[in-house]
Amino acid sequence: MVRRHRRDIWGLAAIVAGLLVAGSVWFSAAGPVGEQVDRVLAAGFGLVRMALPVGLAAMGAAALWGGRRGDPAARAADTEGNAEGQQEASPAQVEGADSAARMVLGGVLLLVSSTGLLHLARGRPGLGDGIDELGAAGGALGVGLGGFLHAWTALWGSVLLLLFIGLIGLIFVTRLTVRSASAWLMAVLRPLGRLLRSAVVNLFSDIKEAPARAPGHRPYDHPGGLVPGSDEGSSRLDTDVEPSPPEIAPATFAEDPPVVPAGATGGKSRRTGASGKGRGQRSKWRLPKTEMLAATPSRAIDKAEVAERGQLLQATLARFDVPTLLLEPVVGPTVTRFVLELGEGVRVSKLESLRKDIALAMASPDIRILSPIPGRRAIGVEVPNLDRQIVRLGDVLRSPEAADAEHPMEVAIGRDINGHAIMLNLATTPHLLIAGATGAGKSSCLNSLITSVLMRSTPEDVRMILVDPKRVEMGQYDRVPHLLTAPVTDPRKAANALSWAVREMERRYDLLHETSFRDITGYNAAVDAETLEPPVGARDADGEPLRYQRLPFVLVVVDELADLMMVAARDVEESIARIAQMARAVGIHLAIATQRPSVNIITGVIKANIPARLAFAVSSLTDSRVILDQPGAERLVGQGDMLWLGPSSSTPHRIQGCWVTEDEVRAVVNHWVEQAPDFDDDPSVSTEGPHGGELAPASAPDLGGAPIMPSSITEAPPPATTDDGDELLDAAMALVVETQLGSTSMLQRRLRVGFARAGRIMDLLEQRGVVGPSTGSKAREVLITLEELESRQSR
Repeated sequence: MVRRHRRDIWGLAAIVAGLLVAGSVWFSAAGPVGEQVDRVLAAGFGLVRMALPVGLAAMGAAALWGGRRGDPAARAADTEGNAEGQQEASPAQVEGADSAARMVLGGVLLLVSSTGLLHLARGRPGLGDGIDELGAAGGALGVGLGGFLHAWTALWGSVLLLLFIGLIGLIFVTRLTVRSASAWLMAVLRPLGRLLRSAVVNLFSDIKEAPARAPGHRPYDHPGGLVPGSDEGSSRLDTDVEPSPPEIAPATFAEDPPVVPAGATGGKSRRTGASGKGRGQRSKWRLPKTEMLAATPSRAIDKAEVAERGQLLQATLARFDVPTLLLEPVVGPTVTRFVLELGEGVRVSKLESLRKDIALAMASPDIRILSPIPGRRAIGVEVPNLDRQIVRLGDVLRSPEAADAEHPMEVAIGRDINGHAIMLNLATTPHLLIAGATGAGKSSCLNSLITSVLMRSTPEDVRMILVDPKRVEMGQYDRVPHLLTAPVTDPRKAANALSWAVREMERRYDLLHETSFRDITGYNAAVDAETLEPPVGARDADGEPLRYQRLPFVLVVVDELADLMMVAARDVEESIARIAQMARAVGIHLAIATQRPSVNIITGVIKANIPARLAFAVSSLTDSRVILDQPGAERLVGQGDMLWLGPSSSTPHRIQGCWVTEDEVRAVVNHWVEQAPDFDDDPSVSTEGPHGGELAPASAPDLGGAPIMPSSITEAPPPATTDDGDELLDAAMALVVETQLGSTSMLQRRLRVGFARAGRIMDLLEQRGVVGPSTGSKAREVLITLEELESRQSR
């Protein structure tokens, strides 16, 4: 019985002694005995006696509540360890004894160091100077140690040695290592540095954008009460989203290396296509301000809760004879990763076999064990947070990582478990496969991806084709000038859209071969620098001197691959495979999502050509293996929780996806729609190819709307027609025959019609034998002469 309560007795005795010493040295309220105690302590320890009550109380608290004594499981272990006949001490008793000895040793070293430093700082009084002088310095202990060191090592050497002794004592008391202490300090200072950096970036951004703001420009209605020019959202970004690590002894928050998806920081070219009109000219487009997107409100971490859950995890593992040392907890938006170091001789497989038992003890539906953590001799146990944090798209786009991202195809994905914003460069990925169960967050991810493009790139940078068989997800982006066509909702026409992308890829490769460039980046750089000269005497389809133009990136987004595979599996799979294999160099990229991660939807050909995967929560291990080729996705918690597997990585990384509301998307879309002209009847819209030829109407099939016309709507009625097919057919026929140019762009300018109508007229002329078939970017051959035309009309 006495053995069981030995620590309690010593702990209470230390606390009572601390109170008595406090009454003697702080308040002089302990009577004659207290006065003598004060004089003795002053003579022995000097001014350090003022800290003795705190030290005694800390030692008592460590004796009472040190180790895992605050945990019921540990108390049970202590009870079992002290039962009759028990010869071996329990882990709780060993840890408690170690904690008490460590506190005592650390306290003695701090006492010795403090008294010696005070002795040197107070003029080095001697023993013969009296109690008053000794009490105002380091006492007799300081005279003995400080005087001895000063005699042998001089002043600077003495101070250095005493500081070293004090640092060792501090390490013993706090159980901190130099590495963990520096990591904690960096974790505290990093949000302050990022906040300052973000403020400077926003300041210079406002200065640059202010002169370019159009006269009479009015602010748009923004959700959350944020308006352009307000710094409220950006000023709260880092302090709100990236939580400061909780101070948990003995655990510290050493920061893991940030997860950098393939292409996230590589290829730092300047904003390709920011102008699109050659060097020295400003773009007519204005990017939306990030204040259109709301920020996450600030929220403090419950440090006590995190500490309690860490102790519970250690106690649970100890019950199954798995000794561990908690290195640090890493609190993320969705889960908390407890970094553990296994004891000697413990197999990792044994820990993984206890996954369900750990989940039960932690009152969690499931946990994920990362064994080992890449680059570390430790394992990670990821436990879902009781209170999850929403990661808004505005938070990520206002982060330093987004400010450093310069490529127009870099999009916001979310935040990793360390709180770092993840920007994914689709130009280097180069294609993306997204899969997960219904409601897991795929559509939110696609909306964040598309909105990121709209927030960071102009239509001169990036063009998009949106395929939405569900009909309700992407209709909100209609009339955005970035779109090559209205959102495609018919799966059969979606197959045509992918076929058009294949033909556009081939046309671009022909252009790169003609100009001797390997990829779109080099070609666009040459166009910007005006160093790309066409062949001497070369002319375009209109007979004008040939000129090269920029190539925008093309992003094809498919919201549900399963519907396309059910309607036209062979055509869709062939087009996706060809684009995935070859289209990277010419700037055409895919983002494909499906809620049916089965082998007949995500076929081997598709998987082999799209190595970059985003896996959301799935219902089975089999589905996870289809997406990632390994387990893990079946243990995600849903609502945007995802695993990212890069093209050059074999270990998936956990990310909490962005969330963007419909109101925010609507505000961004309205910003672009108000800038976009009415392309339907505007003949000034350029539909020429990058080297002056047309964009080949035959190579741009009917995609459910007018190709290349962003303002078209899929179900829009066709233009007024006559019995001959179009009221302008005769005028177009005469114009083509007279000029001997079968050019769609020429019909646009001369007849003042849009590209869709001009393309249909050209198809009718082909059916009537006036012009030949399309030959890519060149003008069609005119098959009849003016005399033959007059002969036809006279009939």
